[in-house]
Amino acid sequence: MADTSTYTPPKVWKWDAENGGKWSSTNRPIAGAMEEKELPVGKHPHQLYSLATPNGVKVTVMFEELLALGKTEAEYDAWLIKIGDGDQFGSGFVDINPNSKIPAMMDHSTATPTRVFESASILFYLAEKFDAFIPHEPSARAECMNWLFWQMGSAPYLGGGFGHFYHYAPFPMEYPIDRFAMEVKRQLDVLDRNLADRKYLSGDEYNIADIATYPWYGNLVLNNQYEAAEFLDVASYKNVVRWAEEIQARPAVQRGRRVNKMSGPEELQVQNRHSASDIS
Repeated sequence: MADTSTYTPPKVWKWDAENGGKWSSTNRPIAGAMEEKELPVGKHPHQLYSLATPNGVKVTVMFEELLALGKTEAEYDAWLIKIGDGDQFGSGFVDINPNSKIPAMMDHSTATPTRVFESASILFYLAEKFDAFIPHEPSARAECMNWLFWQMGSAPYLGGGFGHFYHYAPFPMEYPIDRFAMEVKRQLDVLDRNLADRKYLSGDEYNIADIATYPWYGNLVLNNQYEAAEFLDVASYKNVVRWAEEIQARPAVQRGRRVNKMSGPEELQVQNRHSASDIS
């Protein structure tokens, strides 16, 4: 690889808001609200504030899967948070998630409304609350949690690493693309080996580990993300492709993928969801 480096780090780093690619206007090195802005509240117990990124899709799929099981108390309102416009920095959103990242949720069915942020925390909270999509037996439960937290620890390399430098960065950079492509392919190999003799990530039962992992790695191998299927040779991970196709075929998954969606065919976008009838 040719040495094309011309950058020498300064002694003290300073924020340059104009040099961050597509998301430079919303990425910043400080926390807290940028403006006073209340969030809307609908009629259902669960108020979700999100966007159909992979992390957002985890939660809308979970809600739709719970409703498909007949858990009517899992009804929810899903409000669109336009991260490109900085909605996540409004005071109402920051009150729910001080980290200013989607998804964030309020559960108004508890004696004191409960805030829940971080996608895995929301999945675990809902799984426990509705006793669904999480095993009871201790060893099986631990294996489910192993893969849930594997996803949370691995996805930053896929999204913030590979996805950023391959798809969103202002110009191609060989070193970071090679570095993160290697790591993503290693992660795909981890998944492929695990799924060689299992139907789902932690065994024979579909659960929150699969719900968390599909929007990232399932979308990647089905070429729904980053337009990198050929570059990463995802077809060679046959077990991951099989798993992803099976999950994507689930009606609740297809419904959940449409909620808070702002891209793709307009007829598949349900930017705000307040009832099942909103998803025709």
